Amino acid sequence: MPEDKDGLTIVKEWIEKADSNLRSAAYLLKAEDCPTDAVCFHTQQCVEKYLKALLVAGGTIFRKTHDIRELALLLPPRLRPSLDEGEQARLTEYATVTRYPGDYEPISLTEAREAVKIARRVRRDIPKLLEERPPFFREVP
Repeated sequence: MPEDKDGLTIVKEWIEKADSNLRSAAYLLKAEDCPTDAVCFHTQQCVEKYLKALLVAGGTIFRKTHDIRELALLLPPRLRPSLDEGEQARLTEYATVTRYPGDYEPISLTEAREAVKIARRVRRDIPKLLEERPPFFREVP
C-alpha cells in the first residue's frame, strides 16, 4: 500500500474502479451489436476489484491475480460475496481465456446479461460486508 494513502482511501479507489467496470459492462450490453466478450471481461474486472476492496479493508495481502476463487478464498466464508464455484470459474475465464483469440464457444447475449446480474449482486453485497467490520477487519487509519 502506498505510504501516502490510508487504507480507507485505497478501499474507496478499488470500489470506484469496480463501479466503473460495472457501468461499462451495462453500457456495452445495450449496444446494438453487443460485444459480449467485452461485457463479460468488465464484469470479471468488477467482481475482482470488489473482492480486492474487501481484502484491503481486512488488511489481507494478496498476489496479483485475476482468479476470483483464489481471491474469495482469502476472505472468511461469512465475508465472501455470494458467488458459487461455477460463477467464480466462469468469471475467471472471462479474464483469462475469452479475452484472447482461441478455441472456445462465443459468449451469448444471455450469458453476458447473466454476468452483469452476477456483478450487480456482488455490488449489493459489498457495502454490507464492509459495514460489518468484524474482528477480522482491522481498523484503517
